[in-house]
Amino acid sequence: MVAYGILVMSAGLYAMGIVAQSVAARRAEHRPGTSLGLLARLATDRLYVLGFAGQAGGFAFAFFARESLPLYLVQTASCSAIGLATVFGVVVLKWRIRMVEGAALAVMAAGLIALAGSSQPSIAGDLTPGTVLVLSAVLIGAAVATTRTSRLDSFLMPAIVSGVSFAVVAIISRALAHLEVLSLPANPLTWMMLAAAVIGQASMAAALQRGLATTVVAIAEATTIALSSVAGLTVLGDRVAVGSGSWVVLGLTAVVAGVLVLGSHARSSPFSPGVTEKTA
Repeated sequence: MVAYGILVMSAGLYAMGIVAQSVAARRAEHRPGTSLGLLARLATDRLYVLGFAGQAGGFAFAFFARESLPLYLVQTASCSAIGLATVFGVVVLKWRIRMVEGAALAVMAAGLIALAGSSQPSIAGDLTPGTVLVLSAVLIGAAVATTRTSRLDSFLMPAIVSGVSFAVVAIISRALAHLEVLSLPANPLTWMMLAAAVIGQASMAAALQRGLATTVVAIAEATTIALSSVAGLTVLGDRVAVGSGSWVVLGLTAVVAGVLVLGSHARSSPFSPGVTEKTA
């Protein structure tokens, strides 16, 4: 039960990070250059730093949750931050929510309940040399793509690259989570994970500057969930409760569908992910 509580705290911090980073990225001056250059400029923005702190805190809690919980559950719970951000806007900032958005939130909640009920706690297996080689190739490809997508006006490719990078982070962190914390700095995988996180943040910053927060995060999260869930079940030894395989599939489908619906119905206000501010 402790791991599930940690997972809830992780989602809450991620939600705070989404809102803060989105506002900071949109008000940043748009200049020619790479995504890493944009990330460097945003590092001086206090609101972006606050959002980054939320993301870092969310990652830290998710890291400890991955010690015993399967990736498909941790990643879908983390992606529920997009729903929490919407709920925060409705309850605190009085945004007006539409029926389709309310339905998407309900579907996401149902999917998370199904996944929580069908998950089987387990310790992840170590990554094989072949898997590490594949992850290295993916990370190099993401780094190259990050420099090239920064020249595009579209947010789609940066969002996808961000999702791929964060999938690498999730996969490596699941394999490292059961190790002693003091041993992590000496492990090469730790530095590979941090490199993937930087690439993911840079691509996310570029995407947030070009598109609405909900749309960008939805694409990135859907990409991360799909890739990391498959990797968790195939190479990391993630377990499913006996007879619950179909519920895992349904739960994953529901959460991803809910996230994508929220993203596709986002409106033009840069301060409201998926909903509009309430008018007088």
